[in-house]
Parts: sequence; structure tokens; C-alpha cells
Amino acid sequence: MGLGERMAKYAIGLDYGTNSVRALLVDVADGAELATSVFEYPSGDRGVILDPKDPNLARQNPQDYVDGFYATVREVLQGVDPQDVIGLGVDTTGSSPIPVDRSGQPLAFDERFKDEPAAMCWLWKDHTSFAEAREITEKAVQLGMPYLAKCGGTYSSEWFWSKILHCARTQPDVFEAAYSWVEFADWVPGYLTGNLEPSKVARSVCAAGHKAMYADDWGGLPSKEFLGALDPRLADLRDRLFDKAVPSDQPAGTLTKEVAERAGLREGIPVAVGAFDAHFGAVASGAKPGTLVKIIGTSTCDCMVHPLDLPLADVPGLCGIVKGSVLPGYYGLEAGQSAVGDIFNWFATFVGRSHEELTAGAMKLRPGESGLLALDWNNGNRTILVDPLLTGLLVGQTLHTSPAEVYRTLIEATAFGAYKIVKRLEEYGVSVDEVVNCGGIAEKSPLVMQIYADVMNRPMKVSRSAQTCALGSAIFGAVVGGAYSNAEEAQAKMTGVKDVVYTPDPAAAAVYERLFALYTELHDAFGTAEWSGSLGHVMKELIQIRHQARV
Repeated sequence: MGLGERMAKYAIGLDYGTNSVRALLVDVADGAELATSVFEYPSGDRGVILDPKDPNLARQNPQDYVDGFYATVREVLQGVDPQDVIGLGVDTTGSSPIPVDRSGQPLAFDERFKDEPAAMCWLWKDHTSFAEAREITEKAVQLGMPYLAKCGGTYSSEWFWSKILHCARTQPDVFEAAYSWVEFADWVPGYLTGNLEPSKVARSVCAAGHKAMYADDWGGLPSKEFLGALDPRLADLRDRLFDKAVPSDQPAGTLTKEVAERAGLREGIPVAVGAFDAHFGAVASGAKPGTLVKIIGTSTCDCMVHPLDLPLADVPGLCGIVKGSVLPGYYGLEAGQSAVGDIFNWFATFVGRSHEELTAGAMKLRPGESGLLALDWNNGNRTILVDPLLTGLLVGQTLHTSPAEVYRTLIEATAFGAYKIVKRLEEYGVSVDEVVNCGGIAEKSPLVMQIYADVMNRPMKVSRSAQTCALGSAIFGAVVGGAYSNAEEAQAKMTGVKDVVYTPDPAAAAVYERLFALYTELHDAFGTAEWSGSLGHVMKELIQIRHQARV
């Protein structure tokens, strides 16, 4: 080996998304992304099991997770010595719990349940348990329990307990057959390391804290008394779940011989404890105090970290404040929007136009020129209202309204929704000094990024990596593999931002400030029970803003 040369060492990051799984091979020295492979889930509609009778249902076949692992890992290893792979990390969607038997195998693998959606993974975007979520919130308030304090004060239909309770009530045969339930983010590392038995699965504090009301403050999961008040079967289940959850700088175990041989890896490689995709995406985007990371895709997830030694209030409407959920050693804060890219895709399909055509038209418009204003609740509101039963709204359309005008207005609506999150964080003392964006939309749409910069009146940075979630997984693979002593050291070497920065235009920001005030009125009028007043001025003010923009 010549002077200055080094032995290359690699980590593999696995990013299990809604429609596919991605494997990323990364050089642990500098974060260079050397190979990637994507496996589209073959089951259902682009990997999602749907029910035409129930638009709230969304499930997945866990077999797709297994097949996707081997297909993608084998491909990224081509031309690489498996001996040089030092660690693996795994992120997934969430909350996406899986009913399992005593050995930890998904019930969907049982011949009796192979065609039963309730026996599959309950995907994050499954909203069938909206009634149970509301009941959990009401019961916690009624009994004076603290469990909602760290998850924004309102439990969600996207989360762990509401889905399990809904299964117990609507599919009791599946519930009774399930010995336990395991989050998708915990099940994959368990499978890779042979630690699938429910009592042995390494449980992620990210999943447990943000979605299952877990906190050390009250001894872990909610008490059996509280769960029993919801349904005695939940109290019984608690004994078959877990007592301790840990951050992702800890190993979930090491790769088994069987898995290693089938994947083309070596036995014994450390596998990091799993976490949710957006949280790892935040790490790979350089999350640090004062930095809000927006992972923008079909939906968005917003993540921040806050030092443990500084005061932090409970923030109403957030998806969680959890120790160690993003970066170990910090509080992790999560918020988000239930639909962003999904809204743009819906509208493009609805009008039969391409995104490129709609974007070209939208870029010719000035802020306020359309006279339109929208609410971005086409898939409910995740933050700050936490209400899946809210829907979208478009105000101000005329006989002359064009598809490009509506398209731009929908982008603006998601920007206003994002700004509401920033405002809520700052209202409770969390400073947002900069915004770093990642995900496909941040990569591909300068229009979206500029509108976000103008609406929030802040520069928008973009993560250097186009595959941040997978890179975040690889970072934790590098940590458990011994390349770095902690995630912050790995961040310093393996992450960065692009040179391009979207800076706010003062004139546009001034118009958007007026529009945001109107958005806030619509937000409160349609989204809260406490609002009182009149909306009679909204349309006329939109016309006034439109006139001023056109003149």
C-alpha cells in the first residue's frame, strides 16, 4: 500500500420506504456514496395493500421487506470485498407495527393469514384507527395521565396503540393469534440478527418514544392500568411487548450466518438498532441545535434536536419530544405534514398535465397573482392540529383560473403549513436558525424551494446527499461498526450541504406574509373548535392581493 493510501471500509444503509427499499453502499471515511440499488415492492398497489371499500386502509406484505433486502444488498456489493463492510443500518416508515407470533414471525407468513390485510404490516399511512386515536387522547385527559405530554397532546391514527386497538376490535382473530407486535423498524434488524423473539428484539427509542407513548419519565410504556381502561386485552399485551428502548448508536446484534451467506456478506457484521426514515434523514442532513431538517417527499417530516441540559417545554401538536430519537444525547423533536408530494401528484393526475408543464406555468406567476389560497389537508393534518379527518380546500377560483395557478397555490399551501410548524416551535422557545431540506422534491424542484424560502422568509439549504435516509442508516452502521465513537463524529465526516442556497425575495416575502395571515384564519376556522369570527373578508382580500400583484 502506497504512501497516503488507506484500506477502504464500507457501511450499508437500508432505507425502507412506502413503495420500495433502497440499499446504499457508503465509504465510511467521507460519506462517498459508491453504489445504490432500489427494489420496488411487488405486493399490492406499488407495495401498498389497499381496500376499495375503505380509503383509510394501507397495509404491506413483510415478505417484500425480506426479498428487497437480499436483492438490493447483493447488487450494491458487486465489485466490493464483503470483508470490508463493517456495519449495517436500517430505517423504515413508521409507525408501521407488525403482528407477530411467539417466534417473531409476521402472522402474514402463516398460511392461515397470508391473504388477511390485518395480519400484515399496518403501514404508517393507515388511518383506519382514527376513532381509537381520539379515544386514547380522551382517556389520557380524563384519567390525568402524562402520556401525551411528549407527543403533542393528541394521539394519532398513524401510531402504534391506536392501530393495535383497532385490530383488537375489528379483527379479533388476528389480534388473538398475535403473540406480540413489533415495529417495522425493529423487525428488520431483528430478522437480520436472528433476534426476532419478541422479548429479544432490540426496540428503537425513536419508534417507541414518538409513536408508542414510551418515556423513562413514567417507566417506559403506558401503565397496564391505563391500557386496561382502553381495553383489557391491551393490558395483557403490554407484558408481551418490551420494557426498554434504545437509540441507534447501539447494536441490535450481528448478522447471522444464514442471512450473510444469502446476501453475500460476512457473518457477524454489527447491525444498528433501527429508526424511522426521517430521523436518519435528519442526521444525514447535519441535524444540530437550531437546524430544522425537512424531509420532503409524498409527505414531510420535520426534525430538530435540542440539548438535554437546556430547558425544553412540551410543544402542543408535535409528533414527539424523545431523548435520543434523532441524535443520541439530545432531545429529538418531530413534526410533519401528512401530504405534500402526494398533493402535487394528485393534482397533476387530476388535470392530466405533467409536473414539468405545470411547473413551467407556475414559475411565470408572481406571489398573489392567482388570487387563490388553499389548505394543505388533502390527507389530514399531522402537525399542529393532529386531525386525520380534515380535508383540502381551495378558495378564490374563477372562470379564468388555470391549472398552473392551482398548482402553484397548492405548493404555497404546503409552504404555509410548514411555516405553521416553525411558528409553533418558536412559540415554545425552540429557535429555528436555519432550514436544511432533503428528499426528491428538494433535489428536483427549485420552484418549491424558492416558494418555501419566500414564505418562511429564511434561506433554504439542501442536503448534499440525494439519499439522506439511507445515508443516515449507513452513518449508524459506521458507528456500530467502530469507525466512529458517536454519530456526531460520523456526521462531521460523512455529511454536508450543496452550494446552492435559496434566499428569500423581500417583495415576495411581503406578499406571502399577507397570504399567510389569511391561511392562518382558514386554518383556525376549519381546523379548530375554538375559533370564532367571520371569513367574509377572505375572498375580497384575495382579490385585492391579486389586483396589486397584476398591476
